[in-house]
Amino acid sequence: MTTSTTSPTIHYQTCPVCDSRNISEVFFCKDHTVSKQDFSVWACGDCTHRFTQDVPVESEIGAYYQSEDYISHSNTNRGLINRLYQWVRNYTIGKKVALIQKQSGKPTGSILDVGCGTGEFLAGMKAAGWKVQGLEPDGGAREQASNITATKIGKPEELFTLPETYDVITMWHVLEHVHQLHEYLDRFGELLSPSGVLLVAVPNYTSTDAQYYEQNWAAYDVPRHLYHFSPESMNRVMKLHGFQVEAHLPMPFDAFYVSMLSEQYKHGKSRLISAFFKGLSSWNKARGTVTKGSSVLYVIRRS
Repeated sequence: MTTSTTSPTIHYQTCPVCDSRNISEVFFCKDHTVSKQDFSVWACGDCTHRFTQDVPVESEIGAYYQSEDYISHSNTNRGLINRLYQWVRNYTIGKKVALIQKQSGKPTGSILDVGCGTGEFLAGMKAAGWKVQGLEPDGGAREQASNITATKIGKPEELFTLPETYDVITMWHVLEHVHQLHEYLDRFGELLSPSGVLLVAVPNYTSTDAQYYEQNWAAYDVPRHLYHFSPESMNRVMKLHGFQVEAHLPMPFDAFYVSMLSEQYKHGKSRLISAFFKGLSSWNKARGTVTKGSSVLYVIRRS
């Protein structure tokens, strides 16, 4: 990957996934959450990956997460959309525990959750008998996660000094935020047990709802989302690091949540009925073809 930094931003000269120079601008997206700035989204003509151009460097991007409405850090229940998000999150924790047990083939084991937020998922895994470890960049969220899991949650840089291996590593809507994409994937190869499984959930810009909302699609979430994966670009980056995507699993609620936000961005107001039907359309597409879902959960193992 070839990049050059000017001021506090990163300007990609090549694709951050496959290093191709066949890249071009697609459109501009607005940061609706914090800065209200416009950021350019580019695409790779070879691996189909999209990425946010001129993103803040890692040491500067923290300011773009400073919002009471940033749900994974603040755990806020202000507003209908955030209350719905919390309800869905609480409902799906049990589903995720069962999923981990099925994909790992283990009723209990060890798990590392990278970008664990306020820790509800890890608390559910611990209650199921798993040995848990989490990493989280936001100090407030890290403290909450440490409290509810009764486990010391580390900072992201501790990924490179963890002394043990894990049966499962999870990233729930986190990989798109990571500046050190290739370094993280190399490290996961070292941290996974020989039969371990890596589970990565990310938004899918090739989904039905993304195609409809275009630059107003909420899951672009610039500049916090550095990368915008397609199933093809996810396959490509995993192969580069000795992994193989074994399966694609749906995340059915994401289309509804993203569509509610996208309606606000596109029309300047909440349009719940329209959002519901757009989300339903995307969900129906994903029932037939998982890789058309608003988000995709990738089940990944060593090649």
